[in-house]
Amino acid sequence: MHAAVHTTTIASLSLSQRLVAGLLALLMGLALVGGVGFAGDMAVHNGAHDTRHALGFPCH
Repeated sequence: MHAAVHTTTIASLSLSQRLVAGLLALLMGLALVGGVGFAGDMAVHNGAHDTRHALGFPCH
């Protein structure tokens, strides 16, 4: 039995599909950064804080 595999390249997506994907990625990123930034567990918060400094991003 052979399964058909369908691949899609970014160039074949329409502008609206790319915008939706970009907005979803942005929202997920903001949720991740916000969730870690305001986490009650200080180990999670401090780990994210140290990572931001190690990557050269100012955070305060």
